[in-house]
Amino acid sequence: MRVTCPRVKRGGATDMARRIIIDTDPGQDDAVAILLALASPDELEVLGITAVAGNVPLELTARNARIVCELAGRPDLPVFAGCEAPLERRLITAEHVHGKTGLDGPELPEPTMHLQDKHAVDFLIETLRDEPEGTVTLCPLGPLTNIATAFQRAPDVVGRVAEIVLMGGAYFEVGNITPAAEFNIHVDPEAADIVFRSGVPLTVMPLDVTHKALVTKPRNDAFRRLGTPVGEAVARMTDFFERFDREKYGSLGAPLHDPCVTAWLLNPDLFTGRHINVEIETTSQLTLGMTVADWWGVTDRAPNATFMGDLDSDGFFSLLTERLARL
Repeated sequence: MRVTCPRVKRGGATDMARRIIIDTDPGQDDAVAILLALASPDELEVLGITAVAGNVPLELTARNARIVCELAGRPDLPVFAGCEAPLERRLITAEHVHGKTGLDGPELPEPTMHLQDKHAVDFLIETLRDEPEGTVTLCPLGPLTNIATAFQRAPDVVGRVAEIVLMGGAYFEVGNITPAAEFNIHVDPEAADIVFRSGVPLTVMPLDVTHKALVTKPRNDAFRRLGTPVGEAVARMTDFFERFDREKYGSLGAPLHDPCVTAWLLNPDLFTGRHINVEIETTSQLTLGMTVADWWGVTDRAPNATFMGDLDSDGFFSLLTERLARL
């Protein structure tokens, strides 16, 4: 497998924390991705969290993002509510996977921190304009509606993004919501098409790699042995989350899709992939939302995304467990 995991310059200095915005629809695996980022302040400076409708409706994703911030001891982190529906389609949600709240499993208190008054899209635009060009990385963990809307409203910010690292799509594994499409891309394929055509450097964590980040019982026991509220909450989240994948795929545990984004930011050497062309299907009823990935280079279409294909799962879980122990 050809390895292409380029490191992005971080504001001109390799010893500076990468500045990121997490765009998310929590989701148990989104929650773990956020916790991993907040446990790593030396490497990642989270400028804010923007919520989007996806796994559950916007009211719940914005609630869940604040619950996770408070669980991590970061009630100071600004959380913004964004788009409540895809660009052109009705919202599809995934309570059948994540439960009615999106964070079913642990019993977590209602958040006391307030949502910011500003819309998430406005926050994205203003932050990208205010920060030095090429210093902010966007980390979408759900449908790409907020990001695409920002790009549509303010085309000048597109070139200011350092990189987008996202969870979405598939190539060999193909779909988890339809036979051809992964959930995040399928929910808003028009938004995904805008982002994949934007020219911003893209690093993508598809199902092919995230299904290798399986929380087996020994790995979940390691979370619980941390003996902290965070460790117990994560263990309970994956206890709940894994039932769906065990029944559907016969897997050994729950795949932690979204934490792959954060783990790549912290240690890209855990992953291998290829820089390829990826197109988003937006018209076919049969394959709507499919990420048509030219893995073998059979077309002359220019590469536009680094698609990951494999990861060191033991290294991934060692990193995750060590960082969660810090919270």
